[in-house]
Amino acid sequence: MTRMLDDVAGRRAPRPKRLVRMLWRWRCAFLALTVLATVALGIFGLGVFGQLSGGGWTPANSESARADAALREHFRSGNPDLVLLATAPKSVDEPRAAAAGRGLTQRLRTDSRVQHLDSYWPQGEPALRSRDRRTALISLRLLGNEREVTNAAESIRREVATSTAPLTTTAAGRAVANRELEAQSQQDLVRAELVAAPLILFILVRVFGNVISALLALSVGGIAVVGTLAILRALTEFTQVSIFAVNLTTALGFALAIDYGLFIITRHREELAAGRDVGEAVLASLRTAGRTVFFSALTVTLSIAALLVFPMYFLRSLAYAGMSVAALAGLTAVLVLPLCLLTAGHRVDRRRGSPPPGGRHRDSAAVECGQGFFYRTARIVMRRPLVTVILVTLALLIVASPFQRVEFGLSDDRALSASSPVHQATEVMRNGFDARATAMASIVLPGLTGSPSAPKLADYARRVSLAPHVLRVDTATGSYIGGSLRTPPTPLSARFSGPGGDWLSVATDAEPYSAEGRELVGVLRAVPAPVPALVGGDAAALVDTTAAVGDRGGEAVAIIGLVTFVLLFLFTGSVLIPIKAVLVNLLSLTATFGAIVHVFQEGHLRWLVGGFLVTGTTDTLLPVLMFCLTFGVSMDYEMFLLSRIMEEHRRTGDTAAAVAVGLERTGRLFTAAALVIATAMASMATSHLTPLKLLGMGLTLAVVIDATLVRMLLVPAIMKMAGGANWWCPAPLRFAHARFGLAEG
Repeated sequence: MTRMLDDVAGRRAPRPKRLVRMLWRWRCAFLALTVLATVALGIFGLGVFGQLSGGGWTPANSESARADAALREHFRSGNPDLVLLATAPKSVDEPRAAAAGRGLTQRLRTDSRVQHLDSYWPQGEPALRSRDRRTALISLRLLGNEREVTNAAESIRREVATSTAPLTTTAAGRAVANRELEAQSQQDLVRAELVAAPLILFILVRVFGNVISALLALSVGGIAVVGTLAILRALTEFTQVSIFAVNLTTALGFALAIDYGLFIITRHREELAAGRDVGEAVLASLRTAGRTVFFSALTVTLSIAALLVFPMYFLRSLAYAGMSVAALAGLTAVLVLPLCLLTAGHRVDRRRGSPPPGGRHRDSAAVECGQGFFYRTARIVMRRPLVTVILVTLALLIVASPFQRVEFGLSDDRALSASSPVHQATEVMRNGFDARATAMASIVLPGLTGSPSAPKLADYARRVSLAPHVLRVDTATGSYIGGSLRTPPTPLSARFSGPGGDWLSVATDAEPYSAEGRELVGVLRAVPAPVPALVGGDAAALVDTTAAVGDRGGEAVAIIGLVTFVLLFLFTGSVLIPIKAVLVNLLSLTATFGAIVHVFQEGHLRWLVGGFLVTGTTDTLLPVLMFCLTFGVSMDYEMFLLSRIMEEHRRTGDTAAAVAVGLERTGRLFTAAALVIATAMASMATSHLTPLKLLGMGLTLAVVIDATLVRMLLVPAIMKMAGGANWWCPAPLRFAHARFGLAEG
């Protein structure tokens, strides 16, 4: 083996030859180092589970975020971290219940973890008591960073649960919601792995007919996932990382890495079956499939990098996860896997009925095409290419049509399952209390404070109370309804004024994530204020997030389009093929978005992914995330199909024959790859968290559409219609491709 590698490497050997020679010479050291590094990274990466965050949906520098920060910093107010719902057997005003409520309130006031507290007891504020008088609220803002607040909220919830008789306490609020999101995501991760791993291994064994090959492909995914968890753990020391990043890492990491392993191992087995020795087969695999894998991973990584243009750390942390796992999957496939193939020798090709080493398999590169399913499909499609394009396009547009009815929102407690205690407690608040208990909007007036400013504040509050859907405005000068003062200021009104200015609490009958809620935010921001006002609250956060997505969405699309065009041009030397790839991907993605609206927003076919709560909205960030992920992943199939088509076209010069042969030689492969990705993503759809369900189903559907309607029907039809124009390239770009081209060797 060493002599053979020395012969093929030579003094001026191409890079793949030098790489194989080096790997073989230092194989024991490389294998030992890989195992040790994987174990060390795995131990370090386990610490990520205690450092994740549950927010990040809103830009940190948006007006709503600045309003919420000002309320917390200057007024000790704003959205509470923890809300305790204390329920009495009869009435919260019954003597024993009231005494227990006062005792609980006093105990929490002296708790060092509590920054500020609002309670029904002892003042008896009606807005903090349910309409049936059986439940009262105690809302708390807690000290510390997000992780400290989450831990404190969980600790307080546990402490009060067993010490408030005759009251029964339940908990709501963003801190306990984040804790439950984190716990549920970890449970879903374990369940998804238990479901997906055996299925993927079964698929790989069926594809390869060989357990060793299947395990090698699976090991590539394991190394990529372990490495990415370690990277995420390191990132938590410098920035916030979303709890959903780990779920995405596992699903996407195994899907991509196994795909890359599948492509390289399949090509390696073809070269062995064509009569090459092991070292020569590894070299040929690296020059062809290995190079394609490398640039496919680069395309996926750069496509996901487009998420970094958005200012929400939810998307940024998922970008870190996706970029890391795609890059590690590609590097592992072209560095570690060849070493494993060299070590395994002909054992990767042993299966029932296989010929001896050096023999030929029916699925090898030497197979005579013309009888296979994919070859016949391509020929049938290319007989009527225009009809095929019209029919497939119409079908995709019909599936996409529900996207016209999309209503955007943000994830809240309803992302949890209906059985979640946090969701159930929040539903009690949502349906059983006066709207003033959970004000939709807060308006901060920085710098407006003191007695001389009282008339200006009162006049502004009157004008705000005239806005449509506003039920009541509470501020330091009293409570206003319909443009007039309804209740003079009370001692509790002092909390609306502080050294940093004044603020207004606005109660409304508009749902925060409804069209009325969004319109109200615009109206409130248009009301002339005595000083520049900051409008916050859930509806304002949605408006700001949607605006950020709209402002930066064009940049993300431009980045992905440019990356796709440049890399596909360097790969193919064609101008038309990259343009075709971008347009076809946009069409298939729009169909996926339409299906998501139909299922998750409108509630049709819920049985496909299990039960979830229908809110009538689609999370505004998830389509953006899916766009960047699926656009990159779909390039896998594009590059591998094109590589075989170009290989055949260079040999024969016949575009139609090249398309048919290329599809025959890769069809079974990318169908298996799509099945692997779909299995990994579908396992994510078994989650009890609606965002993960949506992401899992959306990515699964996108992959299925891409592997069937796009690669098997649209691509052959469009390339047949284009004919020789597929390979057209103007002279200056031909020079650029000749100098910098990335095509397989």
